[in-house]
This record gives sequence, C-alpha cells and structure tokens, in this order.
Amino acid sequence: QVQLVESGGGSEQAGGSLRLSCAASPYPYTHNCAGWFRQRPGQGRETVASLVTGIDATAYLKAVEGRFTISEDRATGTLYLQMNNLLPEDTAVYYCAAATDGAACWAAKHYNYWGQGTQVTVSS
Repeated sequence: QVQLVESGGGSEQAGGSLRLSCAASPYPYTHNCAGWFRQRPGQGRETVASLVTGIDATAYLKAVEGRFTISEDRATGTLYLQMNNLLPEDTAVYYCAAATDGAACWAAKHYNYWGQGTQVTVSS
C-alpha cells in the first residue's frame, strides 16, 4: 500500500507563490500517472495538472496554465506543484494522486492512491 502525504499548503496573497509537495512511501513504486487535483468550496473535484511519468508529458487545467508547474523528483518520488501568480479562485483543498495502471492521466477516476489534501487559501 502506497501512502501519499502532501505539504506546503497555507495562506498567500494574490500574486504570490506556493509550492506543494507530495511524498510517497514506500518508494520506489511503479506508477504511470501522477496528478494534482483540487476541490474549491461548494464545487466538485477537478484535475489541476497531470504527469505521464514515463515520458514526462504534462497537462494543465486551462485556468492554471502558465502559472502552475507539475514535476516529479524521480530520485525521491516526491511530486511537486509550483503555483505562481496565485488568484483568489485558486483557493481550494489540493490533493496529490498516483495511478498504477493505465495511462489515462487526466481523469480522477483512474487514480488509485490519494493524499489527504492540503488547504490553499489565497486572499485578494
């Protein structure tokens, strides 16, 4: 069983930056996809960014494209989400996740390991 633990959330002003981390244990483990998801107040969970781990192909939610960057340190298995130029609408609980089967890395339903979530609050 793989455990994912997020860190790095918190409060920031609009225009600021935060970097979320997601540590995996045990590591290494085989996973085809890694992703970040968020749930904004009163809304459903949405995919923010995904990574096809074998080829480092990334995809982003249009609302965060150009501001957020997903990456993975293969030496440690830590997944990151660098968030720049934060907006109040980025306020949400952010979750990291990993998928061990398949390569459909965008949809949340394909992910079988999830972190507990970390709160990000952006004030205007």
